[in-house]
Amino acid sequence: MTTQEAAPIAVPSGQPVTLLETIWNEPGPAGLTFRFRFLAPEIGFGGSVDYDTAYADIVALCESYVLPRLNGTEPAPAQVIVSLSDRPLPFGAADPEATQFFEAFSISDGHCIWEAF
Repeated sequence: MTTQEAAPIAVPSGQPVTLLETIWNEPGPAGLTFRFRFLAPEIGFGGSVDYDTAYADIVALCESYVLPRLNGTEPAPAQVIVSLSDRPLPFGAADPEATQFFEAFSISDGHCIWEAF
């Protein structure tokens, strides 16, 4: 597991996104799963980023941030989950005040392929 990076990561929406943590020691439904959790404060209530815009950011994060970090990982994960949260929350915690978006991907031919949960 890695923890928060302070430097913002460029995304299509321009919102300030930072890495909260990467988790690979919690099994997922598809087998080995890497979770990349990002802080995206503009997705919350009253924020300027709606789900469709955030989805484009999630795909971009998977392609430009996640894939390079998985290069050479053995064994390769069966699934990658990219999540955005408007506030830091512990992994698995629920907060009715928080906004969180999650998308799952498989990796094929060097690309993130969206997977329905």
